[in-house]
Amino acid sequence: MNRKYLTAGLAAGALVAAGLAGTLPTASAASGSGSVALHPVRVCSAHPAPGFAACMSLAMAGPDGKIVSSAEPLAAFTPTDIQAAYNLTGLKSGGRTVAIVDAFGYPTLESDLAYFRNYYGLSKCTTGNGCLTILDQRGGHSTPPTDPNWDLEQALDLDMVSSACPDCKILIVQSDTNSFKNLSAAENTAAAQQGVVAISNSYGGGDGANRGAYSHKGIAITASTGDSGYQGGSAPASFTHVIAVGGTAVTKDGSKRGYSETAWSGAGSGCSTKNKAPKFQVGVTSCGNYDAMADVSGAAAPAAGGLNIYYNGRFIQVGGTSESSPLVASVFGLSGKVTGWPGKFLYKNPGHLYDVTSGSNGSCGAPLCQAGPGWDGPTGLGTPNGIGAF
Repeated sequence: MNRKYLTAGLAAGALVAAGLAGTLPTASAASGSGSVALHPVRVCSAHPAPGFAACMSLAMAGPDGKIVSSAEPLAAFTPTDIQAAYNLTGLKSGGRTVAIVDAFGYPTLESDLAYFRNYYGLSKCTTGNGCLTILDQRGGHSTPPTDPNWDLEQALDLDMVSSACPDCKILIVQSDTNSFKNLSAAENTAAAQQGVVAISNSYGGGDGANRGAYSHKGIAITASTGDSGYQGGSAPASFTHVIAVGGTAVTKDGSKRGYSETAWSGAGSGCSTKNKAPKFQVGVTSCGNYDAMADVSGAAAPAAGGLNIYYNGRFIQVGGTSESSPLVASVFGLSGKVTGWPGKFLYKNPGHLYDVTSGSNGSCGAPLCQAGPGWDGPTGLGTPNGIGAF
């Protein structure tokens, strides 16, 4: 592993790099994080206005609440970890396209992505070579106004798709604002692009009624369940045909797999009060006839499996269910198995997932708050084990 940017004296990657002010977003402390040497902070507001969405990223910060920076925080996951932990090493997509929908412009998007991919020895992915496409919500190339919080979110999404599926083409569609009206327009634009097999949405708001923009047959549409634990529905994850992606804490160990997972305490779960369950969500009765979160999950705990991303000149350690949504979308990119409503494949083949059976995200008990064998709220059916379930 290339560690040329590690500086002697960085204590577990926790030093606040000089000059971060103005280059990294201001973030608010996550619930229950406390004032400790390193703790996660929210990148976006935890309480978006009605009709608007918040990104679901959490970044590691120091006692002063400022996001910390180093070349490779010692606990952060790299592309090698993502591929090894989820049995994706050596798999190829054949150039399928994974789309990302986010809000606002990101001025250093292409250069940041190029640095990340070069640092980890991944193939080039640029607008020039056709691997990367950047569109506005109308399908054009106008750059929306920027928001540094959502810029960081985009960096995480891009770096996770790169990590899990290095040969996937990447389409990112940037909406004018973080309103669901504009995000929905961006979603439709993403779905209309040739070659798109999956769309990741690493954001959410309160439970809301289904929107047609998040229902496209033949495309795996994934969305983060949220970072506040058991909470009820969270749009768009609670939409009927969206694959809701929860979160786990992942650590290296001496097992045959080499990694262990538990439910992450922050992973969103709950029942929609607006939307009926999809037909593919078989065997899940906790929410009656209504949609249940999550369907599947992946690495999300910022301090235990958070990805080492590159943003605006700095490496930082970032997690949240914003990390797990593009991971799962990328696995669909690798499998290409997206006919009809792709979520059905997960429920047909749950034995090909890693079943997460411990940990909780609230006090409501099993299965909505407590992980256990089979489906549970925090982790759904489990986490990717190659592409067998996809």
